Order: sequence, then structure tokens, then C-alpha cells
Amino acid sequence: MDAPLTDGNALGAFLRDRRCRLDAAAFGLPMTRRRTPGLRREEVAQRANVSVTWYTWLEQGRGGAPSADVLDRIARALMLTDVEREHLFLLGLGRLPEVHYRESDGVSPRLQRVLDALELSPAIIKTATWDIIAWNRAAAVVLGDYGARPPRERNVLRMMFCDPAVRARQLDWESVARFVVATFRADAVRAGAAGNVEAMVNELSRASPEFAAMWREKEVGHHGEGTKLLRHPTLGLMSLEYSAFAVDGRPDLSMVIYNPATPEVAAEVKRLIGAANAG
Repeated sequence: MDAPLTDGNALGAFLRDRRCRLDAAAFGLPMTRRRTPGLRREEVAQRANVSVTWYTWLEQGRGGAPSADVLDRIARALMLTDVEREHLFLLGLGRLPEVHYRESDGVSPRLQRVLDALELSPAIIKTATWDIIAWNRAAAVVLGDYGARPPRERNVLRMMFCDPAVRARQLDWESVARFVVATFRADAVRAGAAGNVEAMVNELSRASPEFAAMWREKEVGHHGEGTKLLRHPTLGLMSLEYSAFAVDGRPDLSMVIYNPATPEVAAEVKRLIGAANAG
């Protein structure tokens, strides 16, 4: 008879499996008299700074639910990946762990090729702090030439509140600005980046009384999908349908795609790209 898929103690089974996968020699531990592969329970307990008895009970499904701090220490002791750590928290506490924000160092070539494949749809990838770190050709000719800006100035909030040209492109600037501030606030907190944006929020509050007022309102929102009306400097009013997508495995990144709302707008985008390529 096949073994059951679960033994009623999924957390303990996961801990045992990950413990047995570790190489004791890599931790400088003696290899003599080991009946099973991996680390011993007492070795994991020592690395996690918990009692051997309590860790043993945890693997055996006894002793109650662990705290988030203990799960964090066990995750480090077992050298778990981010995905494995999330799984550990879901098994142990029924929820995801608190997010620790990491500054993004760009996107992979594969992800950039995804953007480039969207020939007539402007597409960008932004961080949780709304820095634009990747874009395609259509985005450059429709939304703006991000490559002409220093990396620090590719932040959506800085452009929205401090760049008159970007402001002039918005059909209803105040509505768009409120949406950006509310969604930015929610994204930063969700990604664990609230502390990371404090300096920029203070800077923008000094530079823009409008931003300061909107930030004090403490509104939160989400990107989702909708329609954006944009004043293009050469083509006039353009209608674009946008959708936002999470980048799997990268909670700090999201992709926003703007599709031409009509065949006429698509033709205009194609002409813009052709003219830019010819130039």
C-alpha cells in the first residue's frame, strides 16, 4: 500500500525533511556515529537557540504553535530559501511571514524579453517603492523616455509631483496623483518598505505641498486595472487600458501593461515606434 501523502503533522514532516537534507560536514560538525543523513535535532535546536525538547516536540506535532520569532530562527538554522520560509510559516502559523524589503537590482534578461515582446503595448516594471527599473520601446515613446533620466529620477512619485512635463500629460492630474499616492502607500507597507520610503516622503513633502496634503490623508488603494487618458506631446489625447501583474517570486516588483484602447491608438503607437527607430 502506498504511503499517505500526509501524516497529520505537516509542519513536523517538513522540518524533518529539511533537517535531513543538510550536510553536517558543511557546518563543521563531526560525521562519526550518524545513523541518518543531515543534522541531528539537537544541532538544529542549538543553531536556532531553542531547547532540544521543545524542537523535538515541534517535529512530533506536540507543544502548541510556535511564535513567529522562533520560526524565523528555525528557518535560518535550516538555511531555508524565501519560498521554504513562507511555507514554514503557513504550516506553523497559517499565515505568511512578515515581509523584509530588499532593494531591487534590476530585472533578469528573460523578464526584459517579456517586456520587449509587447511590441505595441507600453509596459514597465516598478518596485514596491515605485522606481521604474525596466520598460519596453513602446513605453519609451508613449509614456516617456526613462532612459534619459538618472535612475533616481525614474520614480513615479518624483515625476508626478516634481516634473511639470509629466504633470501636463495627465488629463486629470489631481485624480491621478491621488491614485498614485494611495497605491504607493499600500504597496510600500505590503512589501515591508515603509521605513525605506521615509526619506523620499519627507523630501517630496518639502518639495510639494500637494503631495504633503495627500500623504496626510492616509488613503490606500490598489493598482488593479482601468483606463488611462494621456496627453501625448505629438499625438494629443490617447486612451490606454492598463493592468497590473505581480512578478512571481519577486514580491518587490510589479509589471504594468498599457494596451491601446482602440485600433487607432495602436496604429499611432506603431507610427511613434517607427519614427523613433528611424531617428
